[in-house]
Amino acid sequence: MLQKTKEEEPKKQLPMSMENHKMTVMPLPKGRNSSIQAFIPACDSTGNDGDNNNITKNLPFSKHLHFDVCKCNTTWLKPTTSPFPTQRGCNAVDPFATPHDKNYDQWIIQHPSALENFKEIVASSKGKSIVMFLDYDGTLSPIVDNPDRAFMDDEMRDAVREVASCFPTAIVTGRSRDKVYKFVKLEELYYAGSHGMDIQGPKKGPKFTKIKEKAVVLFQPASKFLPLIREVYKLLVERTKSTPGAKVENNKFCLSVHFRCVDPQKWSSLAEQVNAIIKEYPNLRLTRGRKVLEIRPIIRWDKGKALEFLLESLGFADLHSVFPIYIGDDQSDEDAFKVLQHRRQGAGILVSKSPKETGASYSLREPAEVMKFLHGLVESNKVTVN
Repeated sequence: MLQKTKEEEPKKQLPMSMENHKMTVMPLPKGRNSSIQAFIPACDSTGNDGDNNNITKNLPFSKHLHFDVCKCNTTWLKPTTSPFPTQRGCNAVDPFATPHDKNYDQWIIQHPSALENFKEIVASSKGKSIVMFLDYDGTLSPIVDNPDRAFMDDEMRDAVREVASCFPTAIVTGRSRDKVYKFVKLEELYYAGSHGMDIQGPKKGPKFTKIKEKAVVLFQPASKFLPLIREVYKLLVERTKSTPGAKVENNKFCLSVHFRCVDPQKWSSLAEQVNAIIKEYPNLRLTRGRKVLEIRPIIRWDKGKALEFLLESLGFADLHSVFPIYIGDDQSDEDAFKVLQHRRQGAGILVSKSPKETGASYSLREPAEVMKFLHGLVESNKVTVN
């Protein structure tokens, strides 16, 4: 069990926000548990985040912004309680698949298709401002064996571009911000990489008639952990060399150990290798996803917090006139679905072909259906505008 650590108070400054896409000053919301705080350092004085990105501006921090420090329970990795399969061959059960008791027909009643219920979603958004949040892997691109080749096709890119021309649109992903930008290649989007720990505003102003100026911001709430992340990355690469098919991905503010191409019989030993390293670093926590182990800093910042931050930055804090739509396929997206449930706003849409425990209200089966849904929103917006 990782230990909580005491951190310094945030700097007493207020962050820039974009109400009607103008730069204004606005305090950020408190975390749900404000009793524990962590200091979140800003970028350097040049506004450079370390990637030679000189067009970004430093985003200062609010005295109202609180971050929770969390513990990591890694008992699921202990050999005595290992959930890893003993089956041989490629049909072995994924140890990270969410268990379920109901078949798909029963599950779809509780999480109906967002396509079949499209009119219902549009009706709920009537008179409100839609803000789009999209995961990347498994949502805009198919899941592939090699994470470096998870390319989105041109048709999907066009669909995302059209949506961004109608509504503020953000990509929220566990990938590094730079890597997902190279995949998506659209300057008019907000990018929240590393599970929301690396957020950048559009390099190219969104195509809204009310925009009078462009605004680019950079927000990195886990900057102080960068040296630690680099150190652990080198260790993981070295220690996992003995496991064929294992791939360690550096997502800047978090790390991913992919085991999709690893022999199922070696999943358990790989997880034990990773856990042995992480338990020596109490400022990091271990989480899990679809055939991936993820290492993150202990600050309580996730895709749900990123969603709240972006809504606040856009001027929609505590307003009922906004309709956020979040589409994602992985366990990490559940944090965003929970936020929408708590706010009682918008629609969470899970991308899955099989039943999963989820906080999403609707479902889609695959990226192809996501693209149809995005096209539908664009066409619906044209009707509304006209």
